[in-house]
Amino acid sequence: MNELTTDLKSLHEETLSNLKSSKANNTLRAYKSDFKDFGAFCAKHSLNPLPSEPKIVSLYLTHLSKNSKISTLRRRLVSISMVHRLKGHYLDTKHPIIVENLMGIRRVKGSIQKGKKPILINHLKAIINVIDDQKIEDIKKFRDKSIILIGFGGGFRRNELISIDHEDLEFVTEGLKITIRKSKTDQFGEGMVKGLPYFTNETYCPIVNLKKWLEITKIKSGPIFRRFSKGLSLTDKRLTDQSVVLLMKEYLQLAGIDNKNFSGHSLRSGFATVAAESGADERSIMAMTGHKTTQMVRRYIKEANIFKNNALNRIKI
Repeated sequence: MNELTTDLKSLHEETLSNLKSSKANNTLRAYKSDFKDFGAFCAKHSLNPLPSEPKIVSLYLTHLSKNSKISTLRRRLVSISMVHRLKGHYLDTKHPIIVENLMGIRRVKGSIQKGKKPILINHLKAIINVIDDQKIEDIKKFRDKSIILIGFGGGFRRNELISIDHEDLEFVTEGLKITIRKSKTDQFGEGMVKGLPYFTNETYCPIVNLKKWLEITKIKSGPIFRRFSKGLSLTDKRLTDQSVVLLMKEYLQLAGIDNKNFSGHSLRSGFATVAAESGADERSIMAMTGHKTTQMVRRYIKEANIFKNNALNRIKI
């Protein structure tokens, strides 16, 4: 009997571990953060957050709609639902009171979402030029330039970018192969390989700058993008994904570009937009960015072609 109890306890612990591993850490943190806000709303109005019911969730969504986008409401709904499931409770998110309420909110607010600005070629060059103009040591210049250029050139998510290890790099005659071991859309770690060719202009070439960074630092293993301690002493600690955003915004500002509408996604969306402007088809863009569906890529292509395929170009005045 004791042996059976021990086996069941072991299976229970392993099952809990599997449940936690089914979602990325960032995703789990987002669920907890969203549910915490829902819990605060319920506490304020003496309502029970777990288990909850469609009517209460619908009230919460109405409350949120005053200052939040539709996408935020949908994300919060997913988070509330997932926490219920993980705790063994059922919440009917397809209940008419939730679905119809969201439809009504969408009609009132409108569904057009203004995304963050992409980093385009003029922005990219301005950033690299302003880094070169800084009176700082080459070790920092080449780290920061490599981050920006590799992030843009590979259409990387910022978390993918800072997760690259030296073991993931393969320099070949044509350029550089980078193995991505796990990403947002590849939770099971099947991996993918991105190929970055050499640029004609070495000043803005991701590979040339990365090689110089690795040469200066003599990094042979582990994270390639690392933090500095005081005095620009290189540590073995990996940069955070937030560091990518802060660096990009800092250099945009130094270049005289308003940085408030740029985000960590701007390098990735910039690559897709510039590639679309240059005539790349959606399949080749998706092969680099790792998008699993065409919806987002087609949006980039549509925005890139807003003037190129404009009917007004046919009108001669």
